[in-house]
Formats: sequence, C-alpha cells, structure tokens
Amino acid sequence: MYTTIKHINQFMWGNFLIILLLGSGLFFTIKFRFIQIRKFKEGFKRVTSSATLNGEKAGNNGMSSFQALATAIAAQVGTGNLAGAATAIASGGPGAIFWMWLSAFFGMSTIYIEATLAQLFKTRINNQVTGGPAYYISQGLGNNKFSKLLAAFFSISCIFALGFMGNAVQSNSIVYAFKDIISIPSYIIGLFLAILAGFVFFGGIKRLVSLIEKIVPTMAFSYIFVCLIILLFNINYIIPAFKDIVVGAFNPQAILGGALGITIKKSLRYGVSRGLFSNEAGMGSTPHAHAIAKVAHPQDQGTVALITVFIDTFIILTLTALVIIISHVDYSTHTGILLTQKAFETTLGHFGKIFIGICLFFFAFSTIIGWYFFGEANIKYLFKNKYSLSIYKILVMILIFLGSTLNVEFAWELADLFNGFMVIPNIIALLFLYPMVEKASNIPHIPLEPICPLE
Repeated sequence: MYTTIKHINQFMWGNFLIILLLGSGLFFTIKFRFIQIRKFKEGFKRVTSSATLNGEKAGNNGMSSFQALATAIAAQVGTGNLAGAATAIASGGPGAIFWMWLSAFFGMSTIYIEATLAQLFKTRINNQVTGGPAYYISQGLGNNKFSKLLAAFFSISCIFALGFMGNAVQSNSIVYAFKDIISIPSYIIGLFLAILAGFVFFGGIKRLVSLIEKIVPTMAFSYIFVCLIILLFNINYIIPAFKDIVVGAFNPQAILGGALGITIKKSLRYGVSRGLFSNEAGMGSTPHAHAIAKVAHPQDQGTVALITVFIDTFIILTLTALVIIISHVDYSTHTGILLTQKAFETTLGHFGKIFIGICLFFFAFSTIIGWYFFGEANIKYLFKNKYSLSIYKILVMILIFLGSTLNVEFAWELADLFNGFMVIPNIIALLFLYPMVEKASNIPHIPLEPICPLE
C-alpha cells in the first residue's frame, strides 16, 4: 500500500498538480489584470491598520480581518519555511528559489479568488460562522448531487490531510528538532503537545484566535530579525546569493558545476512544488480562515489574503534561502531541517541549532492549531452536530501524540496524497466561479455582497 501511494504522489506532484496550480495561477493573473500588483497596496494597508497582538475577541460572529490573516499565516508558515526551502535548494539548487518566487507570484491571484469566494459563501452552523471551499463548491456549482459529492470529497481529504496526518507530521517535526538539544523521551514531548493542543482546541475559537494572533507576529518578527542579523554579518555575500538564484534557475551547471546533476527541470520541479506546499495557494486550506473574517465586503478579505502569500514566500522563505546560500554548506551532505540548522550554526554557532529548534516548535505548533481549525470547518460541513466536533478534537490529539513516537514516512505520503486530492475540486470550483469575483473586483464602487447573508 505504501509503495502504491508513493507512486500516485510521484505522478500527482511530479507534473499534474504543478501544471494545474501554476497554470490556473497564470490564468487568474492575466484575467484579473495582475491583481496581486494592483491590490497589493490596499491589502498591505488593511493588514497594517488592523494589526494587533491583543485585538477584538473572536466569537460566534467570526474574527477580525487581521485575526483571519494570522490564522492563515499560522498554517502557511510552518516546517516548509525552514525545511522546505532547504530541501528545494538541496534538490534543485539555488535556482529553485526563483521558481518558488514565480509560483508564489501567480499564487497570490489564486488566493485572492479563494478568500473572496469563501466570504461570499460563508454561513452559520450551530450559531457559529463558518465557511471554506466545501461551501463554495457545493453551493456555487449548483447545489446538486455532483457538487455536494465534490464538496464532501474535498472535506474528507482536508480532514485527513491537515487535521489527522498533517498534524502527526508536525508533532514529529518538533520532536526531531529537539532530539539533539534536550534529552527528553519522544513520547513525553508528544504527550505535552497533545495536552497543550487540546487545551486550545477545547477552549473554542476565542482561545484559538487569541493564541494565534500573539504567536504568529511574535515568532515571525523574531525569525526575521535573526535572519537579518546573519545577513548583516555576511553582507558581502547577499548580492552573489541573488545572482546564484537567478542564474541557477536557467543554468544550474554554472552555479554547481554539474556536481549534483541538477538540471533546469529539477530546479523548476522542486522550486514550484515546495513553493506551493509552503504558501498553499490553490490548495483550499486558508479560505477556511478568510471565510469568517468580519469585513465590509468579500473582496476586502481577498486583498488581505494575497498578503499572506507575500509574507510566507517573499519574506520568510526567502530569508531562509539566503541564509542557507550564503553559509556555503554542502548541499550534497545535508538537506531539510539539518541543512537549515547547519546554515544558522555557521554564523551563530551552537545557538543557531537551538534557535531553529525553538522556531520550529512555534512554527509547527501554530500550524497544528491552524490545520485543526481548517479540519473543524469541514467536520461542521459534513456532520453539523457538536458531538462530532468533540470526537474530532480527541482524534487529533491522539494523532499528535502518535506522530511524535512513530515513524511518519507513511503519514507524510498520506498527507501528500490527500493534499493533492484537496487541490482538484478546489481548482475546478475556482475556474467556474471566478466571474463572480471578477464582478466585484472590476466594479469596486458596487461591492458584491455575500451570497448567503448572515444577518
């Protein structure tokens, strides 16, 4: 079974989903006249004007626009930003980062559409605002048997990919980051994570959002600050690093001398695939957070959403990549989180390893919270009762514990499989429903109101 799933993933993430996601992003970019550029200033202004570490309380009526952004970034900024960038560079050379940038640029237009549609089709279940792809797939595509089946397929895939398997992988990543730093048994760390996560899960949306809006800005600014210090100490290598990225995208041999056998195809493949895993644009995950933001008009949250991709890829992931490239660590002997740790150790010594371990803890734990929340929205869609939510919370806690103690290669493959399954129905819906978003975007003085008003 493991081998079969691995072969399916190699097909899906080898060419099929990369072409689907990158192609749809290019189409939306052209169709919406480069909205990621036209609306960037507006989105940035909305984010900075509402940014806070102790904002309004989230509740049954939803959360603030900034809280939704923080929840989305909590899911996006995870192990992929520390280990994903390293894996892309080790497998595709420095040029892979260029293709990450390109996929993120097109992905900004895709996520704009996702967030706006999520706002248009949000609804109430058990007196709580909820929404996401399952809702705009089922209602937007005609509310018929086919659309409901497609929405259910998405929901099940999301629950398994993020809530279950994805969170097991995240807890394992935390354990792995600390195994060389502290001598605590894996199951103790796993039990601690499960209890800590359960405290947040059972506290409801108010506790969840309150924690996220504090963790995300704090951890992001701390990580950015340390990266900038490293770059300042190595300022003479920054311009050559950018040169390696650009030249390596089109002529990898000129950078690596053919030693690692990296071609343009490999650079493109690993850059695009790791970039998509990092920013999640088109996968249908972050719309669950953007759906419950309290904004004047649906398209307002769309402009906020495109900023999340910018922060994730063009700031945090790019800083990680630059630190790795300027460190001159041998890509052939290290990869993943070990490569990132070695790169930070080059300038910061042993503190670099400790710092990455701490960052990975907060990045991964915030991802656990965000992914739990996304899965919860789909549990509500499928079952619409409170008892199923309690069962879901307990199952996620169990998998967090198990993920810290078991070999999770199989869980990684299952998570990748269901991630791929999420993309297909989501992109189908976006390609059919984008004219609704286009109407709102092209006529800003006549804002498009939600399809299912809450009041």
